[in-house]
Amino acid sequence: MTTITMNSLPKGNTFDIGPGKPLLLLAGPCVLESGELAWEIAREMKDICARLGINYVFKASFDKANRTSIGSFRGPGPEKGLRLLGRLREEIEVPIVSDVHEPSQMDLAGETLDIIQIPAFLCRQTDLLISAARTGKIVNIKKGQFVSPWDMINAVNKIRESGCEKIMLTERGASFGYNNLVVDMRSIPVMKSYNCPVIYDATHSVQLPGGSGGTSGGQREFIPSLSRAAMAVGIDGLFMEVHPNPDKALCDGPNSWALDKVEDLLKQLLIIRNAANEIDNV
Repeated sequence: MTTITMNSLPKGNTFDIGPGKPLLLLAGPCVLESGELAWEIAREMKDICARLGINYVFKASFDKANRTSIGSFRGPGPEKGLRLLGRLREEIEVPIVSDVHEPSQMDLAGETLDIIQIPAFLCRQTDLLISAARTGKIVNIKKGQFVSPWDMINAVNKIRESGCEKIMLTERGASFGYNNLVVDMRSIPVMKSYNCPVIYDATHSVQLPGGSGGTSGGQREFIPSLSRAAMAVGIDGLFMEVHPNPDKALCDGPNSWALDKVEDLLKQLLIIRNAANEIDNV
């Protein structure tokens, strides 16, 4: 299994991502609502992860281009949003991941982000994948709700053949009828077989896409159960949308986890991860 080194961190720090390495956590609000909120979440999550020995990356979308309704809040947009993320990166001293929806955004995103994230709906978009690979940054591809885990090798190959080997894959559930997602845990070992670290998206996996009419719904009560299962299967990282008040979040509130509950959940998950690692070493 390939290990990826995150080597562009503030102050020249580095850490490794992959099997046998500390858990990677990508966590933050769904979308950049305000600088004040972003700084609050980033500081708190950085402190929690430092206490638990977890490698932390702040996540937030600068432009959520796939909202259910045209009237839904999308964020500040590429220029303002990426400037804000760049400031947060330097002031809080954490690496940053964000979604990029168009090749035209990639140059600006590549100057700011440590990880370029390809949204699930766009995981087959060849030009987007090629432009992400050319930034030289780590590329995290979210598995589309409509794509089998074994078909994700095609997205991986598009990145590799464009000159990038720093690839992560994220499981976030598969469409199951209307407005519902189901996680097939078999996808984790399947995608790990492509020599890529595999991340589990704990919060989008419980989303009910479009399930509330003009917005998506969610079942956040299932986040702990599914996260425990993913830890036992052997993920390398966890993706979570967190918010101080999920019910007031401007995007994906129903499937976000409360900031004040994050540390307790992570402690539970680390116990399971450590036990799974011990079993693997027997």
